[in-house]
Amino acid sequence: MPPIPGSGLAKGLAVTLRTMTKRTVTAQYPDVQPELPPRSRGVIGLFEENCTVCMLCARECPDWCIYIDSHKETVPPAAPGGRERSRNVLDRFAIDFALCMYCGICIEVCPFDALFWSPEFEYAETDIHELTHERDKLREWMWTVPEPPALDPGAEEPKEIAAARKTADKLQAQKERVAQEEREAREAREAQGAQPGKEAQSGQAAEQEGQE
Repeated sequence: MPPIPGSGLAKGLAVTLRTMTKRTVTAQYPDVQPELPPRSRGVIGLFEENCTVCMLCARECPDWCIYIDSHKETVPPAAPGGRERSRNVLDRFAIDFALCMYCGICIEVCPFDALFWSPEFEYAETDIHELTHERDKLREWMWTVPEPPALDPGAEEPKEIAAARKTADKLQAQKERVAQEEREAREAREAQGAQPGKEAQSGQAAEQEGQE
């Protein structure tokens, strides 16, 4: 059976009519900011205080877009007679976001929680060299890192928090025990100091009765 003339046009117009009756889903960016999911990968923030210059992030990066420079410093002994120690001091920490593919490997392998995902994504530049963020700029991104989600009510408490709470409870119990011992010793001293006074009063009463 030969096709009806104009059937293709009719099908195309039917698709157009169905689309025209649907609600628009156009996002009016940048006037309206998008609602990003909690684990969005925008930019990487650096918490410099936690970085020990272990170089794991730079070695594991598949794009080799992390640049780290450091030097060693001698730390004096913590106690008299102790040995001097050497530690790494961070001189440069930079990430080239023109090369980064946002795989998140550097954040996963960091053993000291020095790198974090931030949902900020509006950092386009007209010059590609400006996409290399040095440590000062990476540190500023930390202000945009969202707080971690709360644990589930039935989740197991982290080992670090449990150990810290156990130590705090032990110190509190020790302080209470010392305070109790000091209180008992003070009460015992007060009781011993009051006993001779009673004996003196009883002696004076006996002397008065003898004089009478």
